[in-house]
Amino acid sequence: MRQWVKRVAAGVASLGLAASMFLTVVTLRTKLPGEEMTPAGIPQSSALYLKMRDGIEIAVSINLPQDLQKGERVPVLMRTTRYWREPQIGWLLRTLTALRQVDLNDVLAKEQTEYFSQRQFAVLAVDARGSGASGGNRAMEYSPAEVTDMGEVAAWAAVQPWSNGRVGTFGTSYEGNTAELAAVPNLPAIRALMPLYDDFDVRDEIQPDGVTFRWLVQNWSTFVAALDRDDLCAVEQVKGWRCWRDRQMTPGVRPVDADLNATHLAQLVSERHNLNVAEAVAKIEFRDDTVSTNEGAFRTQGISPYGLRTQIEGSKVPMMVWCGWLDEKTCEGTLIRYKTFSNPQVVIIAPLSHGGHFNVDPFGSNHTVPAPTRDEQFRMEADFFDSQLRDDAPRIVESSIQYYTMGEGKWRTTKAWPPAGVSPERMYFGDHHALSPAAPSEISATDSYTVDFTASTGSQTRWQTGVTEGDVVYPDRAREDQKLLVYTSSPLEADVEITGSPILTLEISSTAVDGALHAYLEDVSAEGRVTYLDEGILRLIDRREVTPESLPYKPLGPAHSFLRKDAEPLIPGRAARIRLALYPTSILLRRGHRIRVALAGADAELFQRYPANGTPTWTIYREEQQASFIDLPMRRNREASP
Repeated sequence: MRQWVKRVAAGVASLGLAASMFLTVVTLRTKLPGEEMTPAGIPQSSALYLKMRDGIEIAVSINLPQDLQKGERVPVLMRTTRYWREPQIGWLLRTLTALRQVDLNDVLAKEQTEYFSQRQFAVLAVDARGSGASGGNRAMEYSPAEVTDMGEVAAWAAVQPWSNGRVGTFGTSYEGNTAELAAVPNLPAIRALMPLYDDFDVRDEIQPDGVTFRWLVQNWSTFVAALDRDDLCAVEQVKGWRCWRDRQMTPGVRPVDADLNATHLAQLVSERHNLNVAEAVAKIEFRDDTVSTNEGAFRTQGISPYGLRTQIEGSKVPMMVWCGWLDEKTCEGTLIRYKTFSNPQVVIIAPLSHGGHFNVDPFGSNHTVPAPTRDEQFRMEADFFDSQLRDDAPRIVESSIQYYTMGEGKWRTTKAWPPAGVSPERMYFGDHHALSPAAPSEISATDSYTVDFTASTGSQTRWQTGVTEGDVVYPDRAREDQKLLVYTSSPLEADVEITGSPILTLEISSTAVDGALHAYLEDVSAEGRVTYLDEGILRLIDRREVTPESLPYKPLGPAHSFLRKDAEPLIPGRAARIRLALYPTSILLRRGHRIRVALAGADAELFQRYPANGTPTWTIYREEQQASFIDLPMRRNREASP
């Protein structure tokens, strides 16, 4: 959403405003991409309302192949969003496009739609109820009413004269969740799902591992509220001249074609009474907490793909799922789904930012060239849909995971996770902040750490990319590590691959009853540069472990319920065992480098602090009877680097 607005601003600079006004009359007569008629006699791009079972009007944009022939029927790809299905094109953007100063598809971030259209798919973009140009209210994100709407829209699309009756769903982030949830109505027309960078467990988006993601909750709530008011300037947080300029480019969400003056759209927007997301999230502290709305009480389980497992598995619809190693914790959800759901799944785990725009390999030299490239991503996605939607005898999908090893630049394929050849190797916390394969023999040995609530991972982290779709760039962590408690290994004698979920075990006591543990895995070069590799988070009162079978899905590490009944405050001064999984990763560390584990009690830029008041001091035990250590999933059968 924010990507196209940034491109809009860049486009304005390429042409003087006075010149653009002079040429407006001429350029308004120029047909823009999508405004042409197809050979079938149908507009390539159109927008209309579909009435749902309860009378709510859902706005749908239809993009057909430019060369669609009369009588030709093509597969349908559907994307359901709450971020405006597409913006309205203002006179200034029309002028710039007509004069070939900007590429409209690039400015509006429609490259994927354009590619799918060129591959002979009809592409539907749908405003979820209560958002964009659609009517109704939003009782909750991913509400049952919203999910039912998706089935009705897909059923309509399947019987259109340009449709072959087969529908695939796709989308990134929020739209990735709707792509998967579209299987819930179990509509026969829906034959393939493509969740991209989505959240298998919605709670992980707002409260990963019990720690409230304050930055996201505040920013996302403000952002969607502005979208729902159809207020572009509030979305971009601009005023004055910049506000006026941006509105001439894209006044707001695109109305349907029949709403020529957008009067009906304005009426629908004025009637909205949507959920305040920040207020709703503030009421959630544990997995079983509910949010009361006019349409009933909701738990995050009821709006998460994992909570609707029975319906999604019952559809038996195959999926292609993409995630990026450093995109929040989406890859954890992707791998849990793979291990839990019976649907055939083709999983791609790449070194990509949210949305696939940047290569985030921390050892890569060029972040602006994604791996795979954007064109390669689109080709792989279209190939999958081709195999499932062209006829009634689709290719059988065999589940597999294709994953990229960062630092090495190689792709591998596996049917099981963790992959074969990887085994855990234990490294203990030791004297002088060492990380060692030798178990401690001391009777009494501890380290003390006073939590530094100014500690931060920066402003371009794995956590921000989910909103900005920007690059993930961690600065050299050497200075920040001075605020943390760190343990560092000896130099590696050979290259080593870490693939899987590192498991951290801490014997810890605190002067407070609560806290948040932020644990980082880092690489230390021979020159002393500290590179962020991975992390894990856990609110300390959620430390109690339960049997994995009691959870709604198979975890990748120690099983925590995050239920209110299992919350267990710390007893100040008494040691407690904390076990948590860091997020899954695959990365190659080079000979001569060292492995570091860094412990923090806060990430000031991003997460809520625990406890709210006071400054706890932790004691980390590293002795024979109370050892602290990390189990790293390693593959060592490699030749040493030259």
